[in-house]
Amino acid sequence: MEEKIILINDTTFVNLKNYSQDFVYDMKYATTNNFLKAKVYDCGECFLRLKTVNALIKASKSSIKEGYKIKIFDCYRPLDIQKKMWKIVSNPEYVANPSKGSIHNRGGAVDITLVDSNGKELEMGTPFDFFGKEASHNYADLSQEIKENRLLLKRIMSEANFNSIDSEWWHYNFKSGLTDKVSNVKWNCD
Repeated sequence: MEEKIILINDTTFVNLKNYSQDFVYDMKYATTNNFLKAKVYDCGECFLRLKTVNALIKASKSSIKEGYKIKIFDCYRPLDIQKKMWKIVSNPEYVANPSKGSIHNRGGAVDITLVDSNGKELEMGTPFDFFGKEASHNYADLSQEIKENRLLLKRIMSEANFNSIDSEWWHYNFKSGLTDKVSNVKWNCD
């Protein structure tokens, strides 16, 4: 019997769960439990470009070696969703202006944290999507445990070629995703 090999481009959008079962999901924008107080995704799927998925799986393997799993809050965001978010909160400090798009719209960004073997989130000093100075990587008035947790997450992601942004401890950009085109590809909710 002949085996078929299907090759896909590394910029193709794929569903993370089809490539790894090692993640925990809490897709905030598929619920009203987010800073928008609105459900903007029809379902909580994590689509990313294949190259981002491969890098995230590398980060996941590192986190598992440390005794943790990566918990995902947000992944790829279609441009229409970005526009919907902008209508709700038209503030570039909180939502990227859809006229420029964001790396979430390019399939190269993830919002994440780490959880222990019981699924409990590591203490990071603020909740996800807390928009204050305390969420900054450079904020110093934190306990040693919180500083170490943030540094662990940052190290795991840096080793997998992700960059952080200063203002959000949870947000990571895949370096080679910065140049991908803004997309409005949508996924089906099964």
